[in-house]
Amino acid sequence: MERMVENPVHFGTDGWRAIIADTFTFENVEACAQATAEHLAATYGTERPVVVGYDTRFLSDEFALTVARVMAGNGFRVQLANRPAPTPALSYRIIEAQACGGVVVTSSHNPYRWNGIKVKPHYGGSASPEFVAAIEERVPAILADRSRLKMAAANGGDIERFDPVPGYLKSLAGQVDIQRIKNAGLKVAVDPMYGAGAGLFGELLYGGKTTVTEIHADRNPAFPGIRAPEPIESNLGEFMLLMATGRYDIGIANDGDADRLGVVDEKGNYVDQLRTFALLVNYLLGERGLRGPVVKSVTTTNMAKLLADHYGVECFETPVGFKHIGPLMMEKDALIGGEESGGYGFRGHLPERDGILAGLYLLDYAAATGKPASVLLDRVFAITGPHYYERLDFDLEPGSNERVKAVLDAANPVEIAGRPVLRSDRTDGWRFFIDDGWLLFRLSGTEPLLRIYTEVTSSTLVKPVLEAGKAIAGVA
Repeated sequence: MERMVENPVHFGTDGWRAIIADTFTFENVEACAQATAEHLAATYGTERPVVVGYDTRFLSDEFALTVARVMAGNGFRVQLANRPAPTPALSYRIIEAQACGGVVVTSSHNPYRWNGIKVKPHYGGSASPEFVAAIEERVPAILADRSRLKMAAANGGDIERFDPVPGYLKSLAGQVDIQRIKNAGLKVAVDPMYGAGAGLFGELLYGGKTTVTEIHADRNPAFPGIRAPEPIESNLGEFMLLMATGRYDIGIANDGDADRLGVVDEKGNYVDQLRTFALLVNYLLGERGLRGPVVKSVTTTNMAKLLADHYGVECFETPVGFKHIGPLMMEKDALIGGEESGGYGFRGHLPERDGILAGLYLLDYAAATGKPASVLLDRVFAITGPHYYERLDFDLEPGSNERVKAVLDAANPVEIAGRPVLRSDRTDGWRFFIDDGWLLFRLSGTEPLLRIYTEVTSSTLVKPVLEAGKAIAGVA
């Protein structure tokens, strides 16, 4: 009789993430890789290769080698990255190699103690909920019966090492006018946050009048000085001080696996993720004159809808995560998709987030107009009116998610910060609309964490709305 084993592998919004040496262990990674190999084989067969890559986190390269050995043991030819690389670079390689899919060892923006696995199907985007559920459900049986695990030798002939960066950078150069950016004489500051995007902007823009200065470009899995490699204001203090010197025209920051973007303007002010998405939408629709639908998650800006209306295109809304945004982008042939986390995807490239390409587009916007980020944002506000956003993150005690969920399920506020609640929805989390904007609650799918978001049209309303949100959720 097969013994029952509790499943340690749970895929959240984008991948399985867990604490290293606690749940993210070699045994559990092997089981997850075996389950993934079995599902890939059942879905696509084993004739096409599998791409495996990793970021700069602790032991990511060793975990990636373990995944590669399992894939090879299951009859796949494996292309294993020979260096840390952005997740979008590995997604691009899946398409370039006509692979059946890929696995990236990364915990994206999580704190240093975490690592994780992202699974990519043949189209290079985030795997659907159904795809990862099929992987998840295989894991307990594999852990219960280790004879099911198949592993090839690390130096076996079915594992080929490759450099994932050159082809990816060449593809980026085909998406944007690199020469225009080089000739613009921009002074660009970059913070890769010790992650996989280090050195790439410098390599792309080398040899022109534009200069690139990097900080935190070394590989340091401890991410010293920051809570986590997430390019949000609370983690970019040193970078914002650098920008406040006035020596740079624009600041670009990327998360640990470089699929997210953070922006700091020429005055040292953080440009939040919602405003950055609005800038990208206005760049593509307004500056470049392109046309196509816009896709946004529930947590991102209403400015995207207002800009889409202004330029006469459709705007679609999805739950959080590119596992929802990417497929809709492909279905609607959308021009751009974006989410509040700082992830933005683009037509003609990948149905997936790419923080490097998003940064290049903003550099091209500045190069084409000769205007700094603050002025470009004023152009957005001239169409949409000003919008103000903030997000609060609350670490919860382990096991508290269900308790908080019950509180929010029961919540039915009639007013928020003195404004009547007009309507609510449960598309993803708990969202309440007032005449000046919205308040949203979401529990993390990967951590004991509650996020409270708001976007309003008055700066003085941000704090009262968030305080009301804290009271509704019962958090301090």
